[in-house]
Amino acid sequence: MHKSFIIVSSTSLALLVSACHQAPEEAAAPRPVWVMSVGNSDTHAAASYTGEVKSRYESNIGFRIAGKITARAVNVGELVKKGQLIAQLDPNDSRLNAQAANAEVQTAQANLALAQAELARRQQLYSQTFISKSALDSYETQVKTAQARLAQTQSQAAVSQHQTGYTQLLADRSGVIGMIQAEPGQVVAAGQTIAQIYDLQTLEILIAVPETLIDSLHVGDSARVSLNDVPQTYQGRIREISPAANSQTHAFDLRIQLLNSDQRIKLGMTAQVRFEQATTAQTLIVPSTAVTRHGEQASVWVIDAKHQAHLRQVTTGTLTESGIEITSGLQAQETIATIGIHTLTEGMLVQPVTPGQEVLR
Repeated sequence: MHKSFIIVSSTSLALLVSACHQAPEEAAAPRPVWVMSVGNSDTHAAASYTGEVKSRYESNIGFRIAGKITARAVNVGELVKKGQLIAQLDPNDSRLNAQAANAEVQTAQANLALAQAELARRQQLYSQTFISKSALDSYETQVKTAQARLAQTQSQAAVSQHQTGYTQLLADRSGVIGMIQAEPGQVVAAGQTIAQIYDLQTLEILIAVPETLIDSLHVGDSARVSLNDVPQTYQGRIREISPAANSQTHAFDLRIQLLNSDQRIKLGMTAQVRFEQATTAQTLIVPSTAVTRHGEQASVWVIDAKHQAHLRQVTTGTLTESGIEITSGLQAQETIATIGIHTLTEGMLVQPVTPGQEVLR
């Protein structure tokens, strides 16, 4: 029994000596996290949109009467001036109608002259009391009827004369012919589109803006317009904002008027429109990767001076190409985590790492 006690004591002494020499457990190393310093509140958010060059005035013109085309004076792509001949209808039918209307006028004039002569004779007889007043009134009525008939035929003759002029299709504005559908021998109806004329002096850019950003744009706002393979940039301003969203794209159509266009800008070209808008003093922009959500509440991880992470609730604004607007809950120059935020816990010690600008684009 004494021997067993010695063995147990020796074993206990060995365990005690081993515990005394065991190294203490090392603390966990700080977790590396990519961070950024929130920019000043006067940073600029640039929004860019792709659009198409169009003309403000695009006229669809056609003949005001039906007829057969006898000649076409222009081709697609040609420049025309206001009042220039586009196409010609056969004028024979309208000329005959005008002649018939003039003949009706002459007949009405002869009937009026006869009625006036009869009235003059009846007035003499009435003055001599050879006829009654009622008989005289009937001749006065005939004169008034003849006068009304003459006015009617003169109006019809004027319409027929105008239709003779309608056989010529003239350009209603100066511009370029974008489309023409008129060949000699073709029979067209009244009002049928024959040609399209684009005014090159009023070029603009048609773009579509999502509904999340439409409230930040207003008529008269300035814009910068650039075209592919054209080094120069052009000045523009918002001329028109559609009051309703497009039913297919659910975006709002905007028209940007070009203020300094030149010959290098062609209809149908693709253009890039950029708006420079200063954010408000209470608005900051952070990368979308820095924002997390707990239910309906948005939050960011703020890194304090001791490199500890703290979750803070914020209010977000619109989503831009540069990131997400923070309207409240965050101050300029504060440091926030941008990547790896889903691995953080409250009070966790982190090792801040600042990535290059290309990483946060």
